[in-house]
Amino acid sequence: MSVKKWISPLQGLESLSQVAGPLPTPGPGEVFVKINAVALNYRDVEVVKGEYKHHKTAEQDATIVPCSDMCGTILSIGSDVSQWSEGDRVLSTFVPEHYTGQVTEKALSGSLGLPVDGVLATHRIFPAYALVAAPAYMSDEEACTLPIAALTAWMSINGTRPVGQAGGNHEYILVQGTGGVAIAGLQIAKAAGAKVIITSSSDAKLNQAKQFGADCTINYRTTSNWEDQVMQFTQGHGADIILETGGAQTLRKSFDCIAWGGLINCIGYVSGKVDATEDRLNVNLLALRRTVTLKGILNGPKDRFEEMLQFYEAHQIKPVVNRVFSFAEAKKAFEFLESGSHFGKVVIQIHSQQ
Repeated sequence: MSVKKWISPLQGLESLSQVAGPLPTPGPGEVFVKINAVALNYRDVEVVKGEYKHHKTAEQDATIVPCSDMCGTILSIGSDVSQWSEGDRVLSTFVPEHYTGQVTEKALSGSLGLPVDGVLATHRIFPAYALVAAPAYMSDEEACTLPIAALTAWMSINGTRPVGQAGGNHEYILVQGTGGVAIAGLQIAKAAGAKVIITSSSDAKLNQAKQFGADCTINYRTTSNWEDQVMQFTQGHGADIILETGGAQTLRKSFDCIAWGGLINCIGYVSGKVDATEDRLNVNLLALRRTVTLKGILNGPKDRFEEMLQFYEAHQIKPVVNRVFSFAEAKKAFEFLESGSHFGKVVIQIHSQQ
């Protein structure tokens, strides 16, 4: 047997190639995992294209194994490991050294899928502390979507609240788009009792969002001033929490429909990273205008991940998987994600669930 893995010199999706190597043996404090399913994030596309450069820790000078989110089965255990047993189903953590509190640059330098080799492989060695237990009621394909997308949504909604005090009841929460973070945010918010507003350029996707409980859907192509519709739906209150994934073309609109004292979580930038015009109010003034908190969200720590998993278990939330590709089709999976055609998560199945 051998380990098969996809690698990239970070020069575009076409640069992805598959290689094989010998099976490793876990050392002290390590576990050997058969990877069953891997979920893609937009970050992975940027990494492979050599465009993920906004963190100093993300030096791009080597060929790496991409991707960070996996669900797998422990095959063997090294010495000094007591928390896991062979056969346990586990999930990866995006930043293995981020246990609690604020992430640090040092911890971020160990991020899976850049700068550290990721999980798009048939097998991998993990430090025992870098894993959490996979929910028993989920399939591998569902569970592998949780480490980045779901935890990012969780931290956007609950990161400013004390551990164990998940909120959302009677709040208005706005999610942008229908990708992995947005749909996870929709599911978490509805389970917590919030009213959810969702934007998309596709009426078909908005109709899908209604099936998951979306209270207000807005097509931002046909309703260019969608921020006004948010204010109308909330009767002038505004959104208490916004999952801001658009970036350059949406942030100003988010400021225009945020509630007084509200929270805008800067997560992504699918509409661009650079402002198209300088003819706009300074962010300083926009934040002051309604005493807004503008917060960058970069995943979350292990303790909040485990807290989120308890919430998912209590509410039996099942992640939305849009499409599953085979390991051999990994490049097609990246291309599909880049196209923006997905609703929820895109997954690569590596080993079928027995």
